[in-house]
Amino acid sequence: MTPTVAIVGGTGLTALDTLKITHRESQSTPYGEPSSPLIYGDLAGRAVVFLARHGTHHTLPPHQINYRANLWALHRIGVRQVIAVAAVGGIREDMAPGVLAFPDQLVDYTWGRHGTFFEDNLSHVTHIDFTEPYCGELRMRLIRAARELNLDARESCTYAATQGPRLETAAEVRKLERDGCDIVGMTGMPEAALARELEMRYAACAVVANRAAGKAPGAITMAEIERNLVAGMNQVKALLERAISTLGEAHSS
Repeated sequence: MTPTVAIVGGTGLTALDTLKITHRESQSTPYGEPSSPLIYGDLAGRAVVFLARHGTHHTLPPHQINYRANLWALHRIGVRQVIAVAAVGGIREDMAPGVLAFPDQLVDYTWGRHGTFFEDNLSHVTHIDFTEPYCGELRMRLIRAARELNLDARESCTYAATQGPRLETAAEVRKLERDGCDIVGMTGMPEAALARELEMRYAACAVVANRAAGKAPGAITMAEIERNLVAGMNQVKALLERAISTLGEAHSS
């Protein structure tokens, strides 16, 4: 069965051990090579495909990910719903390490990334509506699954997409907070917009890996991030199994 649901894994989720793998497939696209082979399998009785956003061995920094190739490859095989998993920093007070968050808005601070499919050999200029950057129905599937599993989750927040790969300064985080952002990550854009251009339903499951710069004493360490992600990603795996089992078919966003 051709999967219509994809899981895109970020930092902390370069593989999905709950997926019963059937086969792997390398893809080429008009935009280059995707970050990783597409991993096909069964999750909660449903055919899904998994893609590692940062590469199989987590070697691609956020600003060098080929977002267009990733989304194009998924769309070409028939994927219509994308659940994007990402590690983030917590800005809002209740965004403590280990919390799950389902953003409903985002602010894009990235630059220099290939952010659209609509730029070459156009017959007309295309502007997508991006008022609501995440699919409301798919978000609610994730939220309901989190409620059923009694997970510590935040059901509404704004995601700040920064350039990376460095973490932010404390002053930058204060600016993000003034702009109304609640969590900060580096991969939310242009991924969300590209999915919308391809009329794919797209929702994000963010795992708070650390307090953002200046929100806790001392420096942020990778050891701290990795430690928090272990527990957070175990919750994500349970969430994905519950949510995937409830998904219907989708043909547009």
